[in-house]
Amino acid sequence: MGHTLAAEHPEVRAFESTVESVDGRAVTLAETYFYPEGGGQPADRGTLGNTAVVDVRSGADGVVHTLAEEPAFAAGDTVGGVVDDDFRTYCMRAHTASHVLYGAGRRLLDDLGYGGFGIDEEKVRVDFATSTDVTDDVLVDLERLVNRAVWDSRDVSWEERAVEDARADDDVAFNTKTEEGAMADADAVRIVTVEGWDVAACGGTHVSNTREIGPVTVLDRSNPGEGLTRVEFAVGPVGIDRRAATHRGARAAARELGVALEDLPEAVARVADERDRLADDVAALREELLVGRLRGLDASAVDGVDWRVGVVSGFDANAVGEAAQSVVGDGEEAPGAVAAVGDGAAPFVVVASAGAVDAGDVVDAVTDEFGGGGGGSPTFAQAGGLDADPEAVVSFLRER
Repeated sequence: MGHTLAAEHPEVRAFESTVESVDGRAVTLAETYFYPEGGGQPADRGTLGNTAVVDVRSGADGVVHTLAEEPAFAAGDTVGGVVDDDFRTYCMRAHTASHVLYGAGRRLLDDLGYGGFGIDEEKVRVDFATSTDVTDDVLVDLERLVNRAVWDSRDVSWEERAVEDARADDDVAFNTKTEEGAMADADAVRIVTVEGWDVAACGGTHVSNTREIGPVTVLDRSNPGEGLTRVEFAVGPVGIDRRAATHRGARAAARELGVALEDLPEAVARVADERDRLADDVAALREELLVGRLRGLDASAVDGVDWRVGVVSGFDANAVGEAAQSVVGDGEEAPGAVAAVGDGAAPFVVVASAGAVDAGDVVDAVTDEFGGGGGGSPTFAQAGGLDADPEAVVSFLRER
């Protein structure tokens, strides 16, 4: 009752069938060539009796077609159905490409399992359960092998097999999140074979030869859960445009660096090394600058201790703290304490001491006076979020 023939005859786009029931906008047919959403593949689009089909799902009463509005036909009528050719063709190509990608995974990934699958209008995902780290190089190899299998024009076929036989065959891949639940009470399972490449339990629609898939572009990878690697790819215009954009960007980068395209990786590595070296140089110079600024702060004598006290701009509290500790321990003529106040709407204060002053007590006094929070040890303490002008904090430190 109301079964679908879409998977067995994916090439059918127009058909006639007897209406079995109409419940508002929900329609069931004696048989249908619309594919109901399931197994990671979206529902077909199209029309029944010239009324748009907005959803197709399998239910207890068979395949239910949800229409955009209540239909003019009734139970017992013969109605014409038209499956949207563009979307069905896209889904066939995308679904078959996922099998080819899994076949590529068989050749590259260890401890391979099938963790999930899905198609949307711009990309397709396959979740691999694997112990292999799917690096950039692995992604490139997956894409290369998929497109080679497309180029080789491998036949794609499907057949029903006994569930026990299929499960006993180690070559058959099962998508544990889709196929096993659907066939829990079934005696047979549908097996899709990509000649010499992949064998999998699958109820979706497929092309009859891999050459019909067209170019496949791997887009990205992610980790949707422990032990899983999600690989996203595109077929059709999205994949073609992505590949063109990547090629254009690579050529622009090579041109900017003055190297041939094949030499781009080495050139980028050299630029990255130079960037890291310059970053280290800049960091060292900033540290020298900061230490010089702290040494040059105004000297103040507080309780017989030589202090350097003032406002410092352009550095965060951690950098100032490290520099302040190096200043108080830098030689016999080093100050006994350094108190630096960071400039900004909510200033911070950093206090470093050679031992004659309790830095923690100083910071506590500052926060008691100006708010904020912090603390530390006798030799180093800091606080942030002070509710005061930085110069007011400096004046307080000099006068305490």
